[in-house]
Amino acid sequence: MNNSKDNLSGEESLQIIQEMIRSAKQEQKDNGMGWIVWGWMLFLASALTVINIHLNLVKTYFFWNTFGIATIVMLVLSTIRKNQKKISRVTTYTKEVFNKLNIGFTITLLVIIVAINVSIGPISGFALLTALYGFWVLIYGALFNFKPSIIASYFVWALALAGLFVQTFEWVMIFHGLAVLVGYIIPGHIAYNEFNKSVGRNTKSNIGV
Repeated sequence: MNNSKDNLSGEESLQIIQEMIRSAKQEQKDNGMGWIVWGWMLFLASALTVINIHLNLVKTYFFWNTFGIATIVMLVLSTIRKNQKKISRVTTYTKEVFNKLNIGFTITLLVIIVAINVSIGPISGFALLTALYGFWVLIYGALFNFKPSIIASYFVWALALAGLFVQTFEWVMIFHGLAVLVGYIIPGHIAYNEFNKSVGRNTKSNIGV
């Protein structure tokens, strides 16, 4: 009985060590899918809103309301999946910092959304949202040593600043769409390609190619 427990403990220790090695290898790597998915969702909401302003097919904020509902559904499903999976016992320093910053980003995002609906209005509000994107993209690039995101963050901030000087919702949507294209979508696809190449190299090395 004691030997069984010792063997189980040894297997668990080996699993933890292996998980630590995998985490260390991938600490500065990300497949970019999160940036791609959210980027395209935000870009489509912006682009469809601009088109709708000219065609007047639905209410002005219809696509953003749709985006909000889709976001809630995705977050609920993501939470359910995480709860169903086995929780990892290994958390790297980078992941821990990133998770805490993610909480701060989300809270600030919600405050700006409330401000858009209560006081500052959608034009200034979306410009501020864009500035928040720039901060988040810079943090991501710095934590994961990903230069495309670091470079993109300054372009996003420039578009956010430009958004503060426009007079129409159409133009702030154009700047917002360009910001997520530059800050989310393009770096996301770069990260996705680099991640797949890295996985391919690791697979070849593991099989002795």
